Amino acid sequence: MKRRNYHWKENVTGYLFILPQFLMFLIFIVYPIFEGIRLSLYKVQFNQQTFVGLDNYVTLFHDPVFFKSIYNTVIFVVFIVILTVAFSIFVASAVFDKKPRYVSFIRGSYYIPVMVSMVVMSMVWGFLLNPANGLISYAAREMDFSIVNLLGNKHTVLPVIIFVTFATNVGQAIILYIAAMIGVPKDLFEAAEVDGASRIRTIFQILIPLVKPTTIYITIINIIAVLKIFVVIQLLTGGGPNNGSVTMMYYLYNNAFKYNQLGIASAVGVIMFVITMLLSIPQLRAMFKEE
Repeated sequence: MKRRNYHWKENVTGYLFILPQFLMFLIFIVYPIFEGIRLSLYKVQFNQQTFVGLDNYVTLFHDPVFFKSIYNTVIFVVFIVILTVAFSIFVASAVFDKKPRYVSFIRGSYYIPVMVSMVVMSMVWGFLLNPANGLISYAAREMDFSIVNLLGNKHTVLPVIIFVTFATNVGQAIILYIAAMIGVPKDLFEAAEVDGASRIRTIFQILIPLVKPTTIYITIINIIAVLKIFVVIQLLTGGGPNNGSVTMMYYLYNNAFKYNQLGIASAVGVIMFVITMLLSIPQLRAMFKEE
């Protein structure tokens, strides 16, 4: 009886410790999700809400700009995730077993852009890419080339934004990969060396498979981050030229705060939530299956 009371008190103490965080999770995560789903079924005009069912979704799927935003978002997700994972594995596998000072220098160098606000980084890149007085255009004029307007060209705007986002955020993935690779047992590398395996073969057959959980985690967090990409678009292009860089998040923002279409904006949010779940669940299942 005393043991049961002890276990009950111990469990209650644990629940009390997590209760504040759980309440915040319910208030700031769960409630907004259900409220967004509810609002997506209404036409919201100031304080008046009119139930319209799935009309907001029908409106979305008849809007070519919405399909353009989906296309751009998919392009961003695919290329940024692939670039981040591939480059991070390359850098981490090259330095993880070097001297601690050198590893710390590499980690710090790549992590500096992550610590800087995305607003500041976007403003810096905006200055560099400015066709009138930007550094890149100045260098082009000095070499007798024409004025470079990378953000004003529909063929170059997506690659530029992909590069800016990738270069700003890749440091976090490098940090995680280096930490995961340092934790791999040294016996495996010694055995591979005794068997005469080259470094490349060791990386592809031992190192990369053993850091697969980290790869899955980095993939998931990057998918979520890219789906929410907004600041770079807002400060560099404003969705232009001719909606050439508009994303689902930017499309949601325009409908919510520019056009006062909260119902349509909520419908976009619901679609983004569903897409995120569909992309994340298979990877989470693979992670837990491996464990």
